[in-house]
Amino acid sequence: MAVGTHRCRAQFCGRSPHVLRIVVRLVADAVLVAILLIVSSGTVAWARGWVLVAVLLLVRTLGALAVYRVNPELLSERAGLPIHGNQSWADRLLVLGILATGFLGLPVIAGLDAFQWHALPTPSVAISAVGLALFALGWIIKNLALRANAFAVSVLRLQSERAHTVADSGLYAVVRHPFYAADPLIFVGMSFWLQSYLAALAAVLPISLMVVRLRMEERFLTRELPGYAAYSNRVRFRLIPGVW
Repeated sequence: MAVGTHRCRAQFCGRSPHVLRIVVRLVADAVLVAILLIVSSGTVAWARGWVLVAVLLLVRTLGALAVYRVNPELLSERAGLPIHGNQSWADRLLVLGILATGFLGLPVIAGLDAFQWHALPTPSVAISAVGLALFALGWIIKNLALRANAFAVSVLRLQSERAHTVADSGLYAVVRHPFYAADPLIFVGMSFWLQSYLAALAAVLPISLMVVRLRMEERFLTRELPGYAAYSNRVRFRLIPGVW
């Protein structure tokens, strides 16, 4: 019993740095979104903002628990900065652009629009509720994609040190880029829930950058990753089944 207990603790200690890194990232992202919403709206009494942050933290935490069971190293790497020494400058600019205009920029636009600008009519209660559901669904899809693809890191690179292979199970058997397919749901859903059609329109920019990165990633993987060309022929659609 003593040996078994010691072994278990050793394993836990080996994993704990990964766990701490992941937890810090999850909490930091939620805190950052909360700060952006408070600053842009000018109030801490924005109930919709706090509900969004709570849903974000809850869904991502539950998803991280599910992904960690199968791909702990992936979560640990994604908990770091989206920059890598082998990453091209174009990919680096695209990643930072999507983060800045989408995950950071849209909450700011929504807060300013909802409390100051009032540029467009306010979404109805029903549309707002649908928006929150889309926001949660988007993060669920991302979690499912991470669980199915152990190589879904934040940067575009060939992971030769991890014997990089094509992921073709789960959502990847339906579309080639389910992780990206979640972004429009998150961006538009968040905008609707925060009652800003202007933010939803502004989501066109990060979504466009995401599509550019998707096309660049496909060219890279077709050229560098054995089996990806055959996978592309087998799974025809990139983001939306039956459409594109």
